[in-house]
Amino acid sequence: MQQPEAFDRQVSSRALVVLPTYNERESLGRIVAGVLQAAHDIDVLIIDDASPDGTGDIADELASREPRVTVLHRAGKLGLGTAYIAGFRLALDRGYAFAVEMDSDGSHLPEELPDLLAAARAGAGLAIGTRWMPGGAIVNWPRHRRLISRGGTGFARLALRSDLRDLTSGYRVLSRRCVEQLDLSTIVSEGYAFQVETAWRLERLGCPVAEVPITFVERTTGRSKMSLSIMWEAFSNVLRWGIGLRFGRGTARAPHRS
Repeated sequence: MQQPEAFDRQVSSRALVVLPTYNERESLGRIVAGVLQAAHDIDVLIIDDASPDGTGDIADELASREPRVTVLHRAGKLGLGTAYIAGFRLALDRGYAFAVEMDSDGSHLPEELPDLLAAARAGAGLAIGTRWMPGGAIVNWPRHRRLISRGGTGFARLALRSDLRDLTSGYRVLSRRCVEQLDLSTIVSEGYAFQVETAWRLERLGCPVAEVPITFVERTTGRSKMSLSIMWEAFSNVLRWGIGLRFGRGTARAPHRS
C-alpha cells in the first residue's frame, strides 16, 4: 500500500473528503474540482483500488497540480468500507477535525457539502445527507430503485430500532471525536453495509446526529458497483445485528449507548 505524504499546513480545523474510486475516470476530475471550490478549508484524499481504466493515473495528475489533493493507491478492489477506514485513519493521523464520505461518481453534489459541514461545525458529530426527508430528493432513479432503497432503509431502521431516516446514505461528515469512538478495527462491513454499521454505532453511542436534506443524482457515467453479494452482506449483517439487539446475541461489534 502506497502511503501519501502528509500535508505541511496546519489542518486542525480542516475537513478531509475521502473519495474511494474504482473505474471513475470520467467523473473524478469534475468531482474533485467541485469539492475544492465548495470551501477553502477542505482537502481531498482519493483512494483508488487499482482501477483498470486508469482512474489512478488521473488521480495522480490531479494531485500533481493541486496541493490540496493526495492519493492512496491500493493493490486491488478491497471494498468501500475498507477504503473509508483507511481514509479515516489518515484523517486522524493528519489532525483533521472532520472526515467526509462522498461518492466519486457524481451522485453527491459538491455544492451541498458546505451545508453538511455547517451542521457538523454546529455540534453534530455525524451529519448525514438525507434523501428521505423534507427538502431531500432523488433525480433520475426509476421507480423500482426508489422502492428498493426505501425498502432497505425501512428494514434497517426497523431491525436496528434506529431513528435515522437515511441509514444507507453515503454522503456524510463525521467529527474527529466520533471517528475516534467508532473503534475502526472492529468494523466488519466491507461494502455498502458500512454506511449502516457506522451510522447505527454512532447513534447508539450517543453521538449527536443531524440529518441534512440533499439531492441525490443518479450517475451519468460509469457503472454502479452494487452487486448481489454487496446486497446480501448488508441484509445479513442488519438481520444479525437486529437479532442480537433483541435477544442479546451477536452484538459485540455494535456497542450500546452508554
